[in-house]
Amino acid sequence: MLVRDRAFFASMFLTVLADQILLFLVPLVIFQITGNVAWSGLAFFFETLPRYLAFPFAGILCDRISPLLLLRVSRILRAAACVVGISGQVVFGGVWWLIGLSAVVGMLTTQGMLALEMVLVRAFSDQRFEKVASYGQLASQMGVVLGPLTAAYLMAIWPWEAVVVVATVLFVLSDAMFMLWPGKARMEALPARREHRHPIADLRHALLLVWTLPGLMRAILQAAGVNLIIGATLATAAAMVTGLFAQSEQVYAWLQVGGALATLAVLTLTAHVHLGLNTLGRTAYGLICLGAVLTGLGAHPLVYAAGFLLIAGFDKMFNIYVRTLRKEIIPAEEFGKTTGVIICLNNLSQPLAGLVVALFAAGDDARGVLLGLAATMAVLGVATFRRGALVLEAD
Repeated sequence: MLVRDRAFFASMFLTVLADQILLFLVPLVIFQITGNVAWSGLAFFFETLPRYLAFPFAGILCDRISPLLLLRVSRILRAAACVVGISGQVVFGGVWWLIGLSAVVGMLTTQGMLALEMVLVRAFSDQRFEKVASYGQLASQMGVVLGPLTAAYLMAIWPWEAVVVVATVLFVLSDAMFMLWPGKARMEALPARREHRHPIADLRHALLLVWTLPGLMRAILQAAGVNLIIGATLATAAAMVTGLFAQSEQVYAWLQVGGALATLAVLTLTAHVHLGLNTLGRTAYGLICLGAVLTGLGAHPLVYAAGFLLIAGFDKMFNIYVRTLRKEIIPAEEFGKTTGVIICLNNLSQPLAGLVVALFAAGDDARGVLLGLAATMAVLGVATFRRGALVLEAD
């Protein structure tokens, strides 16, 4: 990594670290306040639904407004949302302030993610993108690994409100570090002449492409099946580990770290072992489904942990499969807006999973819900992968 770009990647790390602290803290605190996993599921629904609905509009904004400005605004507003959320909770009590904090931070994170992607492409156009992306992935993954540990050990010595303040400070430090990055001047200007369509027209065209391009709807259904399990796991993990299995918050944090390390191991395997695209997708999908069954059985904490690690690790392999498939199917000139719509559709099943948990889970036990969602995922997988194989044979 060039010395001049260290501030950029340090800023990226601090942002992800703050986000991960909040992702770890909010469902755990809500469960501690209410003692019911259903509330964690409801919180996850309200946190993730706005996050994923925002993707198409965030993509359009990135085409019209400087990504540098959007990236800065997303960080500053996340810090402000933390201040407002924690102040409201302290003054008025209840869990809705925390749920609102999660929802607002989620939407701002969506905008920040898409703006960051555009900054990576345009500010580092003179460098090999694989190298730039690898540094970005490393910075992000460090935040994913350290975020849960930082939150858990801070919560052991401080009240959770103080930990939210730490996340707020990290967002501010991230923005300050970004301002020290000299690479802002390398941002390529947008083309002088661009077609400006109404945002609704852009969305309508993207939806038409999703429906008509061969293979896209099948991939969306497969991703929806995976995200049902991801959403349910994220919504219930804190309650299952600290409630049903009576483990400490530190154990839960180490499980999160284990998931991040499993991700690194699977990504390394994917990079060095050549698998056909269809094999890659089937392997990842099948192992995630197996992980969902193990978490749903809940026979022992180690069985649950094994399932959790399978889900966390092979989710990234499945992401590679889906991203590669998108790149092969979508025309380059339509890629941005279409991808924003696809990401939104792919991930709507995550808040749906949280809502299912809220409606059907009991106390700290979500095993029945997890097994039901695993069965749904299996049915989607058999239907879509079998149809894909038939199409390939026909071709």
